[in-house]
Amino acid sequence: MLKRGLMLLAAALLCVPAIAAAQDAPCGGERPCRIDGGTYHLALPDSWQGGPAVMFLHGYGGSGAKVAANSGLVAAFIQRGYAVIAPSGLPWAEGKPADWSVRDGWSTYPRNDTDFLRAVLADAAHQAGVDPEQLLLSGFSRGGSMVWDMACHVPEFAAGYAAVSGGFWLPMARDCKGPVRLLHIHGFADTVVPLEGRAIPGTSVVQADVWEGLQLWRRENGCPSNAASHEVEEGLWRKRWDCEAGGLELILHKGGHGLPKGWSKMALDWFESPKN
Repeated sequence: MLKRGLMLLAAALLCVPAIAAAQDAPCGGERPCRIDGGTYHLALPDSWQGGPAVMFLHGYGGSGAKVAANSGLVAAFIQRGYAVIAPSGLPWAEGKPADWSVRDGWSTYPRNDTDFLRAVLADAAHQAGVDPEQLLLSGFSRGGSMVWDMACHVPEFAAGYAAVSGGFWLPMARDCKGPVRLLHIHGFADTVVPLEGRAIPGTSVVQADVWEGLQLWRRENGCPSNAASHEVEEGLWRKRWDCEAGGLELILHKGGHGLPKGWSKMALDWFESPKN
């Protein structure tokens, strides 16, 4: 009996270093990365040696964990050699869903997300060799609105911005701090974030008119009124403007409030194209 007890004790002691090592392991996959102010998830391509990244901002009520668990979304980027960074928003008030500090006239959100996303990028660069000069900031719905806000107020943050189904809210910016490369993807039949904007029932907040927002981007980037190219194919309508600085492209799909099939390829093809 004593011998068996000693053997069990020895086995338990041998396990301690392994458990400690697992707890000290770098973040990634289901294990979140923790920094001051919040968390983010990180997915890296095989044989990763550092390089470009897509930072994807979830929609209202989402999380970085849910983005990381979306294998289709993540695989589409890492198969192209991009790291995927998925930060988590915070509840906008106690007991409320997670959100982003989109400029919308409310002041209840508990964190400065501009500073938080900067800290996330710095940590991912330190932890995994992400190149901050090769960052595509993307997001869906309220995450897409945060993409527009970041592009407008800190244009130097990313090399390109790709928003899906989310734009400015009121009070809408009247000018931005510099030109950017911006791709906007939206569903023509979207009723959650309609292209023409809408007031949110039971609140004082209003989604701005996406067309008006695109007009602001044309002014900021020095784009002519008329688009340089128009394409219609396979349920997609595309417009691209040739601008003095930055770049601007709009893709409409015939669906509603969602990520259209193949959108990640569209975004990366656009990001990597020398025309944009």
